[in-house]
Amino acid sequence: MRALTLSCATLNQTPFDWDGNTQRIIDAITTAKETGTDVLCLPELCLTGYGCEDQFLSPDLLERALEGLDNILPHTDGITVSVGLPLRHQNAIFNTVALCSNGEILGFYAKQNLAGDGVHYEPRWFYPWPEGKRDTIHLNGNEYFIGDYIWNLDGVRIAFEICEDAWVANRPGSRYCNLGVDLILNPSASHFAFAKQSIREQFVREGSRAYGCAYLYANLVGNESGRMIFGGGSMIANQGNLVAHGAKLSFKDLEITTATVDLELNRLAQARTASRKIDILPEAEVLFDHSWAKNTAPLSASITLESWSKEEEFTKAVSLGLFDYMRKSYTKGFVVSLSGGADSAAVASFVYLMVTLAKKELSATELKKKTSYLGLENFTAEQLLSCVYQATENSGPTTREAASALAKELGAQYDEWEIQSLVEGYESLLSKHLGRELTWEQDDIARQNIQARVRAPGIWMLANLRNALLLTTSNRSEAAVGYATMDGDTCGGLAPIAGIDKAYLRTWLRWLEKEGSARVPTIPALKYINEQQPTAELRPAEQAQTDEGDLMPYPILNQIEKWAIRDKRGPLTVYRLLSLEYPETDSETLKTWVKRFFQLWSRNQWKRERYAPSFHLDDENLDPKTWCRFPILSGGFQEELRELSEISS
Repeated sequence: MRALTLSCATLNQTPFDWDGNTQRIIDAITTAKETGTDVLCLPELCLTGYGCEDQFLSPDLLERALEGLDNILPHTDGITVSVGLPLRHQNAIFNTVALCSNGEILGFYAKQNLAGDGVHYEPRWFYPWPEGKRDTIHLNGNEYFIGDYIWNLDGVRIAFEICEDAWVANRPGSRYCNLGVDLILNPSASHFAFAKQSIREQFVREGSRAYGCAYLYANLVGNESGRMIFGGGSMIANQGNLVAHGAKLSFKDLEITTATVDLELNRLAQARTASRKIDILPEAEVLFDHSWAKNTAPLSASITLESWSKEEEFTKAVSLGLFDYMRKSYTKGFVVSLSGGADSAAVASFVYLMVTLAKKELSATELKKKTSYLGLENFTAEQLLSCVYQATENSGPTTREAASALAKELGAQYDEWEIQSLVEGYESLLSKHLGRELTWEQDDIARQNIQARVRAPGIWMLANLRNALLLTTSNRSEAAVGYATMDGDTCGGLAPIAGIDKAYLRTWLRWLEKEGSARVPTIPALKYINEQQPTAELRPAEQAQTDEGDLMPYPILNQIEKWAIRDKRGPLTVYRLLSLEYPETDSETLKTWVKRFFQLWSRNQWKRERYAPSFHLDDENLDPKTWCRFPILSGGFQEELRELSEISS
């Protein structure tokens, strides 16, 4: 038996946090050594952080990355470690992995398939390494191998796939298996999206089965740079079986996932695969003398992943995103303008859940270390969350009572401000300017907007005084149609729920009120929120304003958005699909909703451009900076909507 102990590290890194990133890598190596690890796989670009954006082009960043690698090398004595970093070669920058062992750099593997869709922009900074290309690079007077190599360490053959390399049809691993590799290491920076972990597990399992080897997948975790939340969940698979799995969406800075495998059994499996094509390419190998420790650890058995519901994933991802955003921006908690409606209730609940889940997972020592800048003896919602209900004459007792009850259950600081006099002051100024009284018949939108905007200065001031982060409360459905007041309910530094639609948000709030899970506690006071119909409460009560009355039913809005924006369908096609989905609804009503969506979508791109940063949660994001680009000025689908009007019902 030739047993090796293999480990993957999950790390919570920060772009160009040189001391912090390097120390966490060293801690990971030290912890892995304590488990008897032979080979440790670290995540992609873990030395610099994945989200450095255009700073990847900085010569200073590249030099500091190499300095960091030099600082790490002495700690690789007695262990083989892969470290992700950007590297300049022939005046091109590559996304690479340095393979290090016994205090030396053995060489560099460069990523061949770059992620350039959605939130990823790697081709802006990096060059894809050509398949089969092998070269040498000179660094600090030394020459190293770089490129598409297999590394042979005393008979153990190691190859790489870096993140996207494993997501493409023609995976590099399919070539490496023909060269009889023993280990494939996949350093990744894979962001969270609903149900994405199961896809990762499939390619890790399948890679190890098809290639007849051990497959190591190491991922980043947490909110590294603002929008993307990395999922963690490092894995080790062997011959198609998952033998080790790390925590998903963990609040911890570091986790080591370890398994012991028998290489001889894997080699036997490869020998029995007669259909495998054999490539005899001696030049593809780089030989190094390496003495492996004699490993007597028991072989790791197959395990099964624990499934999470969408509600659990949503809760954990946004809570972790808030936690990291707060501590990495050094803000001292959060402020929410709590209206008593669904959106602000969800945002406030997430802060409470952030506190609860962080305290549940982290020891008191770990929590204090990660939040030491706060100077708090206790980490509580009362210290970290301040909520204010801001009432006008159009605010009703139902929302006031709901806001009060929820804040009390969350343990938040809570206050109520009467702002009608401020609204009247602005209306008086404008009445004098126009020479007439303002009326709801003539000035509806402006009178609604001033109520929302008057709420902004005071709540901003409270956030400034507390050195806290003001959270906006707009959701994705509102962003799609511009159903939000700029500099009103959109004011703030972070939009935690701008990546999720209102229909699902209401489903999640009902789940959080009544069900929850072993991972997520319930919040019973949400019943006061869930009993209401969503309303902006900006018109007089006798008008019975509701969000869906102003727009359309939220499930239908969400469906139109998916077809129109995610799937890029035109108005006529969307109408026909909607007619099939809702045959009981009057065709003219369906036409009205489709027209309303496309008109509001087109004229409100400028609002989406100004939204605060939001978390990426799925492939339906509307963030124009990272996912969904649309012109601010356009023809607005006028011809298409005219054609829709002209078709017979």
